[in-house]
Amino acid sequence: MIDNYLLAELVTFKKYGTLAATAQHLLVTQPTVTRGMQKLEDELGVQIFDRQPNRITLTKTGELAAKEAQKVIDRNNQLIETVQKYDYNHKNIKVGSVAPGPLILLKKLQSSKLADANLDLDHKLMDTKDVSGKLLNHDHSFILTNQELMTDEIESLYIGTERLSVNLNQFTLLANKKSVSFDDLKGLSFIVLSDIGVWKKVAEGKIPNAKFLYQEQREAFSEITKYSDFPYFTTNISKIDPDDTFSDHDQINVPISDEAGKMDFYAAYLKTNKRQISSVLKTMSASWSKYLS
Repeated sequence: MIDNYLLAELVTFKKYGTLAATAQHLLVTQPTVTRGMQKLEDELGVQIFDRQPNRITLTKTGELAAKEAQKVIDRNNQLIETVQKYDYNHKNIKVGSVAPGPLILLKKLQSSKLADANLDLDHKLMDTKDVSGKLLNHDHSFILTNQELMTDEIESLYIGTERLSVNLNQFTLLANKKSVSFDDLKGLSFIVLSDIGVWKKVAEGKIPNAKFLYQEQREAFSEITKYSDFPYFTTNISKIDPDDTFSDHDQINVPISDEAGKMDFYAAYLKTNKRQISSVLKTMSASWSKYLS
């Protein structure tokens, strides 16, 4: 078995081309690198270096050895990462999502019913196409997604439905309606938080000729929506947001009637993780029904 540090020295030498540069990069002495290269050559049983006065280079065999060494290092790193992630997820429940709403509910539950659940909420929203890969790679214990996934290794549980609404200036005609359609909102300009996940595609794709003024910072978004006439979106989950800053706004909240304004969310997870997360999903589903229906 060849030590990993010898493979690292070989790969580094291939990259930098000299013993001095290799030693400097690895933070060791040049004689240490020289001894390591000789030891590696002895263990391989072939010549991988062409030694000339004041110069050493890789032979063709050495080039191949360096290429294969990089593959071994990558596999070793992947092994370590996979084992560490598995161990972490065995002790913690890391949750991802394709939209912010479901995480808002979990954040609320973290301080009450799920205070002892060791939840780790990943607020970096992901694309729906990445959900299966992240689960199979043990990046998350479960992921909240708007697509029901069922494969040999993955299954999904329905959690609840998020419903979109629009907040309108109280003196507009639309604000007097019991509900509005996306078509009713055509041509308007909206203030929108940048990170809204899968809802972004819905809003941009369903409202004709609309403009969207995206805000990165929540504080700026709150100030603009409070003191301007720009409409903005919220959902049935917004009312339980611990960071809610809209309760003192004057706009009228009007539900959106289109089916596309409703989004079902599922918890997707590896079947092997079901027992670990089942109580969390049960609590989340019950709380969604209680607070958000």
